[in-house]
Amino acid sequence: MPKTLVLTALCAAMLAACATHPKSPTIPEGSIVKLALLETSDLHQNVLSFDYYGEKPDPSLGLERTATLINAARAENPNNVLLDDGDAIQGTLLGDYQALAAPIKCQDTLAIYKVMNALHYDGAGLGNHEFNYGLGFQSQITNTDFQIAGIATPEHCGAPNFPLVLSNVVNATTQKPIFKPFTFIPKSFTASKPDGTSFKVQLNIGIIGFVPPQIMEWDQKNLAGRVAVNGVVESAQRYLPQMRAGGADIIVALSHGGLDAAPYSPTMENASLYLSKTGIDALLLGHSHLIFPLPKETPSNTTKLATIDPSLANLPGVDFVNGLVNGVPAVMPQSWGRRLGIIQLVLKYQGGKWVVQKELTKVEARGFKYHDGITTVAADPTMAALIEAEHRAASAYANQALGSSTDFEMSTYFALVGDVSAIQIVNQAQIDYVNNVIATSSDSVIASYKSIPVISCSAPFRAGRNGPTDFTDTAKGASPAHPYHLQVRNPGDLYLYSNNDLHAVKISGADLKNWLEKSAQQFAQINPALSTDQDLVPSYSTIYNLDVCYASDNALRYQIDVTRPIGSRIVELSYAAHPISERDTFIVATNDYRAAGGGNFPGIDGSKTIFKAPDANQTVLSNYLRRHDQLTAAKNGIGQSWSFVATVTKGPIILRSAPDKFALAQALGLQRVLAEGALDSDGFAKYRIDLSK
Repeated sequence: MPKTLVLTALCAAMLAACATHPKSPTIPEGSIVKLALLETSDLHQNVLSFDYYGEKPDPSLGLERTATLINAARAENPNNVLLDDGDAIQGTLLGDYQALAAPIKCQDTLAIYKVMNALHYDGAGLGNHEFNYGLGFQSQITNTDFQIAGIATPEHCGAPNFPLVLSNVVNATTQKPIFKPFTFIPKSFTASKPDGTSFKVQLNIGIIGFVPPQIMEWDQKNLAGRVAVNGVVESAQRYLPQMRAGGADIIVALSHGGLDAAPYSPTMENASLYLSKTGIDALLLGHSHLIFPLPKETPSNTTKLATIDPSLANLPGVDFVNGLVNGVPAVMPQSWGRRLGIIQLVLKYQGGKWVVQKELTKVEARGFKYHDGITTVAADPTMAALIEAEHRAASAYANQALGSSTDFEMSTYFALVGDVSAIQIVNQAQIDYVNNVIATSSDSVIASYKSIPVISCSAPFRAGRNGPTDFTDTAKGASPAHPYHLQVRNPGDLYLYSNNDLHAVKISGADLKNWLEKSAQQFAQINPALSTDQDLVPSYSTIYNLDVCYASDNALRYQIDVTRPIGSRIVELSYAAHPISERDTFIVATNDYRAAGGGNFPGIDGSKTIFKAPDANQTVLSNYLRRHDQLTAAKNGIGQSWSFVATVTKGPIILRSAPDKFALAQALGLQRVLAEGALDSDGFAKYRIDLSK
C-alpha cells in the first residue's frame, strides 16, 4: 500500500477511535458524580398488570407499572444506568405462548424485550429461566451465535438493543462464554467540581453477569453436552482484573442468585454473599424473589411494620436496613416488576480514579406504593400499546376450551394447612401417566416395576411466594349446581412451570421419609408454650419445595409434628394402612427439577431416575383433564394425605394468605382455620390457625 494511503488509513482509524471513545476533560481532584443504578429482576414476562391464568387485571405487578417507577427515578437521578438481572422471558402464559404455542419468528422481538428496548435499558444479565425454552430459542431471541453444534446461527433476529452479559456459562467444546462475560457501558454524566461548577464526564460502567450453576440440573435436557457452568466466585476472579485493566470506573455485578451463608463451593446456587468479597462496587441481586433491603414505604399512619424475610435477617456481613453486603451496596427488587432497585452512589475522583463513597450510598427497593404506602402507581400508558397484538393473541389462546369441567374450586389459599383442592389433581395425573408407562413399556426393566407402588409428589407453586395475589384459584365459585368449564389457561395455574418434564424415581422408604422431612422444613418450629404470635410458615421464598405426596385412593398417609426440630417431624408414615419401613420401595412421579437434585432433597440427585418422560408435567396434567370430562371434589379434590399432629398452643398460630378467603376455608371444612385477622405490611391477611384440630 502506498505510504500516503497508509497514513490516511491510520488517521481515519484514529479519528474513528476518538469518535467512539470521546476523552473526558481533565478531571479536578475531588470532583463528584452522583449516579443511580436502577435494577429490575425476575420480571418473568410480566409485561402488563395482568394475570393470564385468572384472566383478570392485577395491579400488584407488571413492567408497565415498573416503568412509572423508572421514569420517576430517572427524574430524581439524571445520572442513571438501568439494568436487569435476568429471568425475564419465562413465567407467564404470554411467555409460553411466544415460545411454545406460537413460536415467535426471527424478525420479531419478544414482548418483554420490545418493552425493555422502549425503556432504553443499558444492559442485562441472564437468569436460570432464560434456558427453559432451549438454546435454539435463546440464541434466536437474543440474536447471539453460541457456536454450538446443532444450534442455528441467527441472522438479524429481533433482539434486545442492549448488551447481555453472562460470565459463568461456557461452550462445552471451546470453553468460551456463550455470551459476553462482561462489557463496558460508556455513559456521559454531569459531575461537579470542588468549587461547585458542573461539567460533563464519561464513565465506563462495567457490568458482569452470573447464573446459578444448577442450570445444568434444572435444564439438563437443553444443556447437557452443549454448555458447562463455572463457579460464581471463580468466574469473578477470572474477569474482574480484566475489567479493571480495561478501564472500568466501577464494576456492577448482575448476580442472579440470592444470599446464603453456607460454606462456599463452585456449585453454590446463591453465592452472592461471597461474590461481594471479590472487588465489585455494587451488587444487583435476583433469583430469590425477595425484597432487600428492608422496604421503606410503610404507611406512617398505621402500625404495620415492614419486615425482612427471615432468610436474610441474620446473615454475617449483611446490613438489611441500609442495603450492604460486606460493605458493598446491594439491592433485590422482589419479582414480577413489583419493585425497582435503586442504588444511589456518590463517586469522588481521588488519585486519578473514581472511588465510591460508601458512607454516602443510599439503597432502596422501591415499590408501587412508595409515595404514601397506600396509593399504587399508575401504569405507563405507552407500554401496553407496544404489545397489544401479542397480548390479544395470548389471551385468546388462554381462553380456548379444554373440554372438561369441575364442580369444585381449586385453590392454594390454604394449601399450607391441608387443602389439596389444587394439588390432588396434579398428583393423580402424574400417577396415571407413570402407571401407564410401566404397564405398556416394552423395556423389561421398566415392566418389572409393576408390583411397586406408584406415588406422586407435587408442590403448591403459587401459594404466596410472590405476594398476596400469587395464589392458584382455578374454577372460582364452581359447584355441582354450577360447574366450571376448564380452559387452556387452567393447567398453567395448577402447575406453573411449563418447562418441567415428568420424571420418575425409584426410592426406598427411608428416601421417602427424608423427602417429606425436607418438605416439612417450610414450617416453623412451633413452641406450644409461647403466648405471642407464631408464624406457621416464616418464609414463602422456597414454597416450591413444600411437596405434597399422594397415592391413589389416598393410600399414603403421614403427619407433620411442627413442634419438633427440622429432620424429625414426619410421623405415622404409612402406605395402605401399613407402616412404611426404610427398606420398602416406591416409584415417585415428580419433575425433572426435583429428580435431578433441585431443592437439595436428601438422596435425590438424578441417580435414582428410572425414566424421563418426553412430556412436560403441565402437558401431562392438561391431557389428563381432557380425558376426564367431569371432575368432582369427592374424586379429585379432598384426598388429603397429610395432617398436623394435634397440638394445643397457648398463643396464636398465624398463616398469611390472601385476604377475604375465610368463607372459602369454611366451605372447604378446614376447621383449623379459626378467623381472619388484620393485613400485614405486605397485604397478606393473618389467619389464626388451631393446630389441635
